Amino acid sequence: MSTKEKIQTKQSFAVVVDGETEYWYLQMLKRNEPNIPFNIKPQILQKKNINQQYELVTELSEEEYDKVFWIVDLDVLLKEEREKKNSTSPLQQFLNYYKSLSKQKKIVVIVNNPCLEYWFLLHFQMTNKVFTACTDAKKQVSQKLKGYEKTEKFFKNNDIYKQLRPLLKIAINNATALGSFEVNQYKKAMCEMPLLFNTLQL
Repeated sequence: MSTKEKIQTKQSFAVVVDGETEYWYLQMLKRNEPNIPFNIKPQILQKKNINQQYELVTELSEEEYDKVFWIVDLDVLLKEEREKKNSTSPLQQFLNYYKSLSKQKKIVVIVNNPCLEYWFLLHFQMTNKVFTACTDAKKQVSQKLKGYEKTEKFFKNNDIYKQLRPLLKIAINNATALGSFEVNQYKKAMCEMPLLFNTLQL
């Protein structure tokens, strides 16, 4: 393969998300970063449980993708943990999956606690505050991003990625300072979105 051909061959990344917020955000990222040497394919799972997400992630890792990212918001899993009625909660299942996937070089698990709104907030300020619900983080984001709504219309008409892009480096530094996700400290404030952005070289 010639050098020219190597340059033209884009690496392909699948990103598995369980929420529309992540899906819309990644769509805006793709629109605004057409020159990155990667092809990002967001994969959304509507109302799928943690087992189905894991199955999709492992299936995609066997396909022609160079990397598979799995973005997990912990707020729902922690809520279900508090309300659990049996011994095997979705959170426990996720922690078991996380341990098994940590040995996989092709799969990257990205944990946000509570949710993606925390990543948006880190563009504006450094905080290690533990939000027990995503709605609390959303309120903080609304104070920084005028008219913020968790809707497709807001994300696309206001181009949320373009708005936040000038503050991306700040967000990466703030999120990185929080450290990496640890199975035995899953309740702490966490945002691992830099794992995606550093790979994308943004």
